[in-house]
Amino acid sequence: MTRFWQEPPFRHGSPSRTGILIVNLGTPAAPTADALRPYLREFLSDPRVVEIPRPIWWLILNGIILNTRPAKSARKYASVWTDEGSPLKVHTERQAKLLAGFFVADGAPDLVVNWAMRYGQPSVRSRLDEMRAQGCTRVLVIPMYPQYAASTTASVLDAVGDCLQHWRNLPEIRYVRSFADDPGYIGALAASVREHWQRNGQAEKLVLSFHGIPRRSLDLGDPYHCECHKTARLLGEALKLPAERLVISFQSRFGRAKWLEPYTQATLEALARDGVTSVDVMCPGFTADCLETLEEINMECRDAFLAAGGKAFGYIPCLNERDDWIRALRTIARRHLGHWLDLPAEDPARLAASAERARQLGATI
Repeated sequence: MTRFWQEPPFRHGSPSRTGILIVNLGTPAAPTADALRPYLREFLSDPRVVEIPRPIWWLILNGIILNTRPAKSARKYASVWTDEGSPLKVHTERQAKLLAGFFVADGAPDLVVNWAMRYGQPSVRSRLDEMRAQGCTRVLVIPMYPQYAASTTASVLDAVGDCLQHWRNLPEIRYVRSFADDPGYIGALAASVREHWQRNGQAEKLVLSFHGIPRRSLDLGDPYHCECHKTARLLGEALKLPAERLVISFQSRFGRAKWLEPYTQATLEALARDGVTSVDVMCPGFTADCLETLEEINMECRDAFLAAGGKAFGYIPCLNERDDWIRALRTIARRHLGHWLDLPAEDPARLAASAERARQLGATI
């Protein structure tokens, strides 16, 4: 097998283009055990995700997990699946289309904006191949994880590198490492909370639930925990929320090892037992609603809080397709694109026009 893949046909005089690839975690093709099995195999085979010696982990994964977990996970996915497919896929595709609309309105119609999943389809490789065929010689990769972690952001860059090592003609590559403290991202989170409060009133506690990682990762130097706390601090300041009303927790624990604490479900149950009757829960580590937010938080954790004595559980959706979030994503992208694109300086009037044009261009999604 040749190391290098076939290059697309070269045409003299073809203009070089710039592309943006936004990448999210991944999703199975369907909410079935048969679809979950290859998805989980790819996800849990990533050494960035599971740092257990490969021979031992291979036996656990193939001998136990892939024989028991797919059916259980399929039922969870089925509970949030939509007519259009996986919520994560639907939102990520819409975000890419809206982002493209902003850049068209900005005067960059030749900019290619695409999206991929780290695990499952469409894969990073397939999307990079498409962008290569479209003439992209410069690619900005945006992992859609606000807080950096080796198991998420770094894994996306691994996938990009694994693909490019088979190309002869390499593009320029840039990537967004994290945007945990980006003013636009924080502002969009704060606006979302305020809107929820205006509609429903303020709960006693605002719980910020971030995806967990093994505690060992923090001990080995992963900055994820610190970046989560930075986001929470800045959001609390933006909301002018007293520290005692803000709670930080971590969800989605996997296996028996200790993960970042406190755990979200246990935290919510403890709050209810301590007499807290109402909570609002938000997941700032996710830019799009998915299984972990819609099923784990808004179903499982809601039930746990109410069963423990709580009275009111409010779920604040992820940023999804909010205008202020897509604007923030556009600003993040522009900052990292730098001299790759010759765009006019941002001003409020042009930004408002770009937002309206982006909505028009995304109206078919």
